[in-house]
Amino acid sequence: MRLLFSLLILLSTAGVLAQQSEKKQVTIKGKILEDGTNHPLEYATVSFTDASGKIVTGGITDTEGLYNIKVPAGVYTVKYEFISYKTKTLPDQNLTSNTTLPTISLAMDSASLDEVVIRAETTEVQIRLDKKIYNIGKDLTSGGATVSDALSNVPSVTVDVDGAIALRGNENVKILINGKPSAIAGFGSTDALRQLPAEAIERVEVITSPSARYDAEGTAGILNIILKKEKTLGLNGSISTSIGVPLNSSTSGNINIRTDKFNLFNTTGIYYRKAPGHAKFDNRYFSRSFVDDSGQTITIDPPFDNIYEDRTYDRERKGFNTNLGMEYFLTDRSSITGSVFYRASKSEDVTENNTFRYQNNLLSDQSLRIENEDEDDTTIQFALNYENRFNDKGHKLTADLQFEDSKENEQALIRDFKKIPTNELLPKELINTDETGREYLAQVDYVLPIGENAQFEAGYRGDFNETTTDYMLQNEVGNSGNYVRNDSLSNKFNYEQNVNAIYSQYGNKFGKFSFLLGLRLENTVMKGKLDAEDVTASTSLNLNFDKNYTGLFPTVNLTYEIKESENITLGYNRRINRPRRWYLNPFPSRSSETNIFQGNPGLDPAYASAFDLGYLKRWKKLTLTASIYYQHETDSFERIQEETGEQTQNGVSIIRSLPINLSTNQRYGFEVGLLYNPFKWLNLNGSFNYFQFKTEGFYNDIDYGAENTSYFGRFSSKVKLPLKIEWQTNAFYRGPSNNAQTESDPILSVDMAMSKDIINDNATISLNASDLFNTRKRNSITTTNTFTSESEFQWRARTVTLTFSYRFNQSKQRQRGQRGGGMDDNGGYEG
Repeated sequence: MRLLFSLLILLSTAGVLAQQSEKKQVTIKGKILEDGTNHPLEYATVSFTDASGKIVTGGITDTEGLYNIKVPAGVYTVKYEFISYKTKTLPDQNLTSNTTLPTISLAMDSASLDEVVIRAETTEVQIRLDKKIYNIGKDLTSGGATVSDALSNVPSVTVDVDGAIALRGNENVKILINGKPSAIAGFGSTDALRQLPAEAIERVEVITSPSARYDAEGTAGILNIILKKEKTLGLNGSISTSIGVPLNSSTSGNINIRTDKFNLFNTTGIYYRKAPGHAKFDNRYFSRSFVDDSGQTITIDPPFDNIYEDRTYDRERKGFNTNLGMEYFLTDRSSITGSVFYRASKSEDVTENNTFRYQNNLLSDQSLRIENEDEDDTTIQFALNYENRFNDKGHKLTADLQFEDSKENEQALIRDFKKIPTNELLPKELINTDETGREYLAQVDYVLPIGENAQFEAGYRGDFNETTTDYMLQNEVGNSGNYVRNDSLSNKFNYEQNVNAIYSQYGNKFGKFSFLLGLRLENTVMKGKLDAEDVTASTSLNLNFDKNYTGLFPTVNLTYEIKESENITLGYNRRINRPRRWYLNPFPSRSSETNIFQGNPGLDPAYASAFDLGYLKRWKKLTLTASIYYQHETDSFERIQEETGEQTQNGVSIIRSLPINLSTNQRYGFEVGLLYNPFKWLNLNGSFNYFQFKTEGFYNDIDYGAENTSYFGRFSSKVKLPLKIEWQTNAFYRGPSNNAQTESDPILSVDMAMSKDIINDNATISLNASDLFNTRKRNSITTTNTFTSESEFQWRARTVTLTFSYRFNQSKQRQRGQRGGGMDDNGGYEG
């Protein structure tokens, strides 16, 4: 009600202001081009100054370099500006009727290039009604790195030691590529992001209050990764190669051919990496007591007091990916783009798990478990996009079709060696997993400007996903080398998820106020089917389900522009968190005898309502961003640990990690970010995020409620040294955290890099160290009534990488100096 009341006040105020403006309005049109190439200058500024020197109004150009601005009738000096270009003016223009001014050509201003490079090489932030846009710039620590690594340098975003991406501490974040789900982002898995070079990113949009045009998936919000797309005419491109220790080699390149009729583009990469890792688990078990039916107290002692596991991971990754496409310009206002993305990868992993079992502090049992795993993945995606811009005011229609086909084969051989009390080889296990998946995406978006500042938008998205996992486990008969299928664990799991959605939204601007109101309707169908012929009948393996969910997801985004360099935003949106496929499959992992992960087919989606209040202030050399946020989630997911009731051959209780629905989860916090460029040779960037959450819920009569306070901060500095040498340092610190059962220690990591431009600034050589002090490790302790478990996990050890990049026919200043504003690439209303 308060939001509606505030909105009525805004509308009433706007009406009063409109009534006060009685002076005749005229429409002024024109076009701005780049001198010498006649390439349209997008986001160039046009301003109108009266005789007293006061700027009356202004605007910016669109993607075609066109502007269309309403001005009170009068005599003005018209000024044309664009960053790194010389300013032009048209004095004494008598604008008393609708007028089309002459086309203006702006020339590059060599005197301002140094300032342009400085501003563009540091991360810039822009605030829109429903998102923050971070132009990554020249991040030295991304040399030889992947997209996943680059995301760890974006404010509000954290990347865990095992690659899990979180937004404001919440891992339920939706990853989009160019505004759509994509095989590049792995459709829910972040593995593919570890294969693409960071140099492919143009900017990252952090959408903490998504508008209705975006999928409602992701209670934390959305990360929209915009890949680079060269707009310069002619042939241009770049190539980058790197080598690192531990072995980390890659080569990637992109080429672009653009004419007046078509744009042909390709990005290709190949890599070969080794990623050693390490993990430790220290489980301590307690005696259990209970009262039987006769009233007698029974005490059960565990077979071992302490079980210690020491794991080492030796991972080998090699792969190839390419994206080839062409944009064909049907007319001056319409185009069709077709592309194909192909990814092939192969991994060979060896995991050694040394297990020591103690009784009364004496080693009584020792074993070694070695798992050799080979995996082959292939993914191919076809995409077709149509865009028709009906006029220069933003009236347009876009349509997208996408098809993805993926195949994954995984073979694992598990060997168990008994060391103490006897030395023997136990029967082996042979596991084969075949997974095939298909995903279809259809999307239509329509944008209709209404009047000068209003805009209506509507659209449809259908996302259809089908995956089949064929899992076969074979046990060796003795040590004979002959294997027999284990029918009680082998299974075939078919999973289907279909999401149909329609939305509409309306935005308008009244003076300093902007608003964007939207409503999205989504229907989700989730189906799981177990092939009963492959599994021995068991009620515990009853996986068949057919769930249907329909929900409304409203969004409200408001902005008040205090002045050009200062504004306040307020956002509200409702979100959904659908359980992933691996969260639903109840077949346990096999990497450890005593610690397993098991899915829960009874999981239902979680729903969240989120509020966000933001503030932005720009000074000449300093930019401040701040926000306060609150989220209330129902049926939230929580991973608990419990005993399964089953035991190993040695009589050790098996502990499983299981995802469950808890009743509520409340999260609130604040974040502050600073971008400071005190000198041309120094850039500083820092951010701090503090949050609290409270979880309430019971499972199997156990209270899993918890309260947690945590925080994380990051700092980055870049120094320009003589001889075109640059030095950058990034530091990240995450404070301690806890949930109902687990307490996690803080993590501190530091990255450092140096680079030098060579070959007339067409090439760059850089050296960077990731996790310089080798401290990026996750340490935690889990406590229950029957056991405690201390663990340490390091996904990847410290890495040092040397990178060489070469650019041809690409202007370093143009590439990094373009500014944003106006309508975004996906048609979203920015205000």
